[in-house]
Parts: sequence; C-alpha cells; structure tokens
Amino acid sequence: MKRRTFLASGAGLSAVALAAPAVAQGVIEWNMPSGFPKAAPGVGTNSTRFAELVERMSDGRIRLTVYGAGELVPPFAVEDAVQQGNVAIGHSTPYYAASKTSAAHWFTGVPFGMTATEHFAWLKWGGGQEIWDEIYAERNLKPIYSGNSGVQSGGWFKNRIESLDDLQGLNMRIAGLGGEMMRKLGVNAVLMPATEIFQALQSGALDAAEWVGPLLDQAFGLQRITSLCYTPAYAEPSAGLEVVVNTDAWAELPADLQAIIEGAAMQAAMETLGQFDYYNVQAMAQLEEAGVEFLAFPDDVVTAMRGAWDEVREEQRAESADAARVLESIEAFTDKAIPYSAAFTERYLASRH
Repeated sequence: MKRRTFLASGAGLSAVALAAPAVAQGVIEWNMPSGFPKAAPGVGTNSTRFAELVERMSDGRIRLTVYGAGELVPPFAVEDAVQQGNVAIGHSTPYYAASKTSAAHWFTGVPFGMTATEHFAWLKWGGGQEIWDEIYAERNLKPIYSGNSGVQSGGWFKNRIESLDDLQGLNMRIAGLGGEMMRKLGVNAVLMPATEIFQALQSGALDAAEWVGPLLDQAFGLQRITSLCYTPAYAEPSAGLEVVVNTDAWAELPADLQAIIEGAAMQAAMETLGQFDYYNVQAMAQLEEAGVEFLAFPDDVVTAMRGAWDEVREEQRAESADAARVLESIEAFTDKAIPYSAAFTERYLASRH
C-alpha cells in the first residue's frame, strides 16, 4: 500500500455533485461517502468491502459507489449529508459527529472503555443498539455497526515521555473524549482529518499524534517523523465503525435488502477486526526492524490519565441526558464484564508469553 495512493482520495472536495438515490430498472444506486480515505487499510477498506458485499449479496439489486474522505463531503460531515438526504447512506465513525450529540462518543469508544468484543457484545445483547437507534432516529439516521480497530496506539511523540511534566504544552492530534482527557493533563488536543496528520507532524504544527495502530500508522508514514510510539491507547482501547442510512431511504427498502445491508455490515465488521489483528502484527515487526520503539507510558502518566478521564466522564454524564443514558447501560454491562475479563482473558494473556 503506497501512502500517496490513499491519501490522494482525501485531497479535497471534488466537483462531483451530491446525488439523490437513483433507481433504474429495479437497481438501486446510492453514493456512499466515507469519513476515511477509501483505500486506507482497515478503516477505508471497511467501506469498500461493505459495498462489494452488498452488491454481491443482493445480486446487483443495490449498488453503492464509495467516495473517500473529502471526495464528496468533508470527512466529519458524512452523517450530516445522510441526515439531510443529500446521500442515502454513509460510512464513518460515530464520534466524528459528536458535535450533534456527545452520546456518539460511546458508540465509537472512550478512554479506559470497552474492548472491541465487549463493545459488540453490549451493542448486540446489552441494549446498546436499541439506544443507538433511538438517539440517531432523532436525526433521521439508522446506524449499523460495521467494524472495530481493536486496541490502538497511544500516540507517536517526537520526544520521550518520562513524566507527566513532559506532556505540558504539547500539540497533539487526538480525537474523541481522549482529547478532553489529555487537555486536563496540559496537552493542546487537536482534531484533524487523517489525511492532514503526516504533514502537520512534519511541519512541526504537531508534537505528537494518535491515529490508529501499527497497520495504519505505518501506512500514513508516521514512523518517518519519529521512532517513538507509546502503547496502548488508554484514550481509545477500541474504536467502532458505522454505516448510517437515511431513515426515509431505509424505510423504502424491502425487508430483504435491509437484511442484506445489515448482514454485509456484519461480515465487513468481522473481516475488519481480523484484518487489524493480523496486519498490525506484521506492521509492528516491520516498524521495530526499522528502529521504532514501542514504549509504555510512565506509571504517573497512566494514573493521571485515569483521574482525568473520571472527571471527563462525570462531566459528560451531567451535561447530556443521552450520554447519561448510554453510560448507565454501559456500566450495567461493564460492572460484570471487568471481573470476567480479569479472571479469564487477563490471566491468560499475562501467562501466555
């Protein structure tokens, strides 16, 4: 994967006009903008694989044309375009639309939050999908889970982080509530589209950047700027992807095509999670061979992150009824999931090597 191959898809808005859903000779043709470069490993190929599956599973009755970030709409405006009916379907991650509702953060991922498998378990059986449906219905959107990155990198830093003092005043690209957490530790958290990260690091506008993990971080060339990568991402232990459909367009689909869209999203989700697990392994080994150090944050920094997150979480609970509702549901699940993972997964992983 050449870095320029997929970064080119986010170079700017194209002249392509937003098109309403079209039906010709029984074929439904929809444009589908994504919040990510469409050829980017994992996050981008999640959208293209989903579109491929929908067409194959429907025997060509529904066709999706995927547009990468910035080609049809700006990266953070996918949900807006679907809500307004400018497009019938979009691909993104919920917290890119957190300005609409802070509850969106929890459907992507939050600091010290759920793992990828816990996230899906909560959505499927813990009431998460029902709450997501209700909150998004207020904006004329039908949300569908389509994948997860798993545990991410904590960030690429130009200088070593040896104590909490080393974070003071750093300009760091970091998304979601992780950014709010880091602000409490003295970091200037900056949200920017993925396609701008490399240039901002290279120019000195950023001192550090959190993106995804070895696979995508390598593909975006972050190792060309610094060889210091801190893990794990306490700010983002997992990150969910989504397909969103305009509720009017969704209601017009026959039941079998609705089921096909949901089924294709689930298959794409499983493939994407596996893709990250497999190729992160390869990318990490390659990065280490090239001199990259995968470092642990100092204990005092982790402790401070935890305390800062507790503050941010309670602020969110107090400020948003939707966020409070989502939190209550998540906590009902994680209060039991944490002891389970400690007794099973953590004990196993601690002994495996």
